[in-house]
Amino acid sequence: MNFEYYSNLAIVSAVVVYLLALLAHAAEWATARRVAAAPAETRELVGASVGSSGGSDTSAEQPAATEPAAPGGAVDRSEFAGRIGLRLTMIGFALSAAGTVLRGVAAGRAPWGNMYEFTISALAFAVLAYLIMVKLVGARWLGLPVALLATVGNGLAATVFHVGVAPLVPALHSVWFIVHIVAAAICGAAFNIGACLSVFYLIKQRAEAKGTVRGYLAKLPSSRRLDLYAYRFHAFAFPLWTFAVAAGAVWAEYAWGRYWGWDPKETWALVTWVIYACYLHARSTAGWRGTKAAAIAIIGLVSFWFNFIGVNLLFSGLHSYAGV
Repeated sequence: MNFEYYSNLAIVSAVVVYLLALLAHAAEWATARRVAAAPAETRELVGASVGSSGGSDTSAEQPAATEPAAPGGAVDRSEFAGRIGLRLTMIGFALSAAGTVLRGVAAGRAPWGNMYEFTISALAFAVLAYLIMVKLVGARWLGLPVALLATVGNGLAATVFHVGVAPLVPALHSVWFIVHIVAAAICGAAFNIGACLSVFYLIKQRAEAKGTVRGYLAKLPSSRRLDLYAYRFHAFAFPLWTFAVAAGAVWAEYAWGRYWGWDPKETWALVTWVIYACYLHARSTAGWRGTKAAAIAIIGLVSFWFNFIGVNLLFSGLHSYAGV
């Protein structure tokens, strides 16, 4: 059986399904344009059961809290489109996960040997994190940016980053290779979801300040709750990113006989670490919370993806063996 062929087919199919999910969520947003804002005190209660302990929040999408003033037909159409988008996203995730697993079977190794494999793996983790959020806190409202990310990311992987299955070079034959890449992929998922939440925070906070919370924005939790969700994702990812950088250093010592050599990818990984350290510091400093911290989170995500894509394309170094 040609596992590589079926892996490629699964990834391409996932792109198509994610695109359909994106269109469904876009329709969800469009049909919700007449949804009025809930009272401020009601919005603050959305997700209140989560609290600082991180418990479940199943009230985030209660229609009574966010849709009382909308025409019934618009609410029904928006709800239907949202459910279709969520189900398509679940199918897309199953296809992308199958494609990643089949890639590993075809290669006879862990499927993280190049930029193509890392990209499809990291995006699968990101969609999985979103689906877990939907289950725990009813966060279907995050479907549009997640579907957009999965569509564009997997589309680029399938068309631009794709390379055929090949054996690993000797430098990659280490358990630290798996530890380092898996940690980095999970971090990528958390950083991506956290950045999406930060973008939503900026949009919702601006609308609340102007008193123009309407349409789909009325379905979102309060800006305070969005900010809290974003912080939790970044607070989870930062220690893991620290571990990923340290594991990479141990792997470098095994492969090249030194822990750190200021290789372009190593250097940019450190730059990314510094940016997220600044984010957490900003969160602990009253004058930099909220809007400024969210901006740093978005810059951090740009730095993260530049490290794993831009550095590979623009610079040469010891990590160039990974190829495109």
